[in-house]
Amino acid sequence: MDKIKLSNEVNIPVIGFGVFKAELGEQTENAVKWAFESGYRHIDTAKIYGNEQSVGNAILNSGLSRKDIFLTTKLWNDDIRAGNVREAFYESLEKLQTDYVDLYLIHWPVNGYAEAWKVLEELYFEKKIKAIGVSNFHKNHLEDLDKVATIKPMINQIESHPMFNNQELIDYCQSQKITVQAWSPLGGNGTNIISNECLNEIGKKYNKSAAQVIIRWHLQRNVIPLPKSVNKERIKSNTEVFDFNLTYEDMMKINELNQFKRVGPDPDCFKF
Repeated sequence: MDKIKLSNEVNIPVIGFGVFKAELGEQTENAVKWAFESGYRHIDTAKIYGNEQSVGNAILNSGLSRKDIFLTTKLWNDDIRAGNVREAFYESLEKLQTDYVDLYLIHWPVNGYAEAWKVLEELYFEKKIKAIGVSNFHKNHLEDLDKVATIKPMINQIESHPMFNNQELIDYCQSQKITVQAWSPLGGNGTNIISNECLNEIGKKYNKSAAQVIIRWHLQRNVIPLPKSVNKERIKSNTEVFDFNLTYEDMMKINELNQFKRVGPDPDCFKF
């Protein structure tokens, strides 16, 4: 799988495999196993997902070298509020059964994120983390963080899909050399994006599915999509996007599908 360089020169695969809502145990372990078999080398989990142990098991059983896997996990809100950043990080390491992670993210901009960021910087300098970043940060959160940070976030993982392309925030991040990852890149529950007539018509031109068209759209915006699935065929299909390029006209048609509709909470007003 293709890779790009983050601002600190660390290489990251251009598509990641998400395990949000994958159940602890066999479901997660099989999904990650199938992801590896399909060519993924970038796994995205989080403490709050409750499946770090299963991700760690799948990595250990994969036969792959740890250095060939890009592993992400995230710091949960309760640990930020309680100031348990370092403790939470080491708990995640233990569950993942590794001595470092490739990327560690502040999951949401809850009170205390500036103090938490300082601990992430310490862990980065201690070489326990290869890259540090944030998730669900608006421009105002990034600007506030910049006032206290020694290191600018290398990643901002945000909601982005054709119904909510979030392009203004993506443009801002990219102008600041912050790489953008897209969670719910296919729209998630309730949007039914993959049934969209426009996307399916575009797909017919390339003999591709609507989902593959969307993933390609993300890639051509220089966004790293994190599709998730526990279905073996879909996991494989989501990687088969490197043998075609969308035209400028197709990209514009997909951009025009934007309805400014989130499937997740607004980072400026959430209650968890």
